[in-house]
Amino acid sequence: MADFKINDSIQLPETALDIAQHLGFSKVKNANWAWLELAGSVLSFYVVDRHERLKGLLNWFYNDLGFCPREDYYSAEAADLGKCLTSKQGNSTTLATVLMLLAKQLDLKLDLLLLPGQTVLCSQIDDEVRYIDPLTGTELTKHQLHVFVRGELGNGASFKPSYLKPASIKRIISRMLHEMKAGSILAHKFVPAMECCNLLLQWHSDDLNLNRERAFIAQQLGCISVAAADLTHFVENSPHDPVIELVKMQLKELKEEVETFH
Repeated sequence: MADFKINDSIQLPETALDIAQHLGFSKVKNANWAWLELAGSVLSFYVVDRHERLKGLLNWFYNDLGFCPREDYYSAEAADLGKCLTSKQGNSTTLATVLMLLAKQLDLKLDLLLLPGQTVLCSQIDDEVRYIDPLTGTELTKHQLHVFVRGELGNGASFKPSYLKPASIKRIISRMLHEMKAGSILAHKFVPAMECCNLLLQWHSDDLNLNRERAFIAQQLGCISVAAADLTHFVENSPHDPVIELVKMQLKELKEEVETFH
């Protein structure tokens, strides 16, 4: 896989489309044409009243264009912004991102809220705050947002104020990378999964869980020394982690394996 570096000079949709092509998923050219067509067409919904503008955008997006959840919801394709643009199908993050970008064309501000396991849109027009499900366009209550959190983390999970903090472009793209990584692992496509980890570690070098994940992926690819190095890094830098003893056992088993060279 060709070398690719991501940095803080990022923008949407461009950076996300470049990453997807680098990973071997959607093509930048096709996705960009789809985006330009949408960005031009949405301008016909620019009316004076911002509430009506948002209403028109949502109706057009879901009813006229038919954007909807992808059937293979947890796949890498669902987490690929380019594929979402060309197929009009995605997961909560990609659908929310497309809608956020289209709203910007209409001078409307839609923020992405990255809840555990679910991305939600937030709109504030005058003093009215609305939470929108990007899978359907329907309005959500704060109670329903908490239900999403409990569904992912367990019934005892509290709703943290940080969940309502608008996500930066960097956090949005990181979420997409995590979701493409998970989808790739699910499909046993470990080469793009490995590259997702590599890209994420450029931005989140202190996230030791990424080292654990990369170790698992490297082991599937037969790259035992890489896996061992990542687990060693985890052990040395997270000695009090609850899973440390399990990781030490994994590391011992790895050192007993013979590495397959590619």
